[in-house]
Amino acid sequence: MADAGSLRKIALGLPEAVEQDHHGRASFRVGGKIFATLWDPAHVNVFLDEAGIRTAVEAHPEACTPFWWGRRLRAVQVNLDAANADLLSDLLADAWEGKAPKRLLAPRR
Repeated sequence: MADAGSLRKIALGLPEAVEQDHHGRASFRVGGKIFATLWDPAHVNVFLDEAGIRTAVEAHPEACTPFWWGRRLRAVQVNLDAANADLLSDLLADAWEGKAPKRLLAPRR
């Protein structure tokens, strides 16, 4: 089981990640781009590509649901009560990698 505190610890542990307000919600960014938002105290939206979202939902249906914004699949919504730290860490790292500037990616590979 994860919570908002563990989410912050994991997200802010990624290189150059920062937390900023986004319309009254906490967002986690790298290079000015959002890779996750704390939707409410029990849910985080993690911004992956469509394949990543579908994979997370299929592999972890107890914790992950698709998050639609209008007609577009935008994120995987993670229920923090149902997610463990390993799952949350993997999803956040994937989302961070999708948004990080190229200069940050080279050392991680």
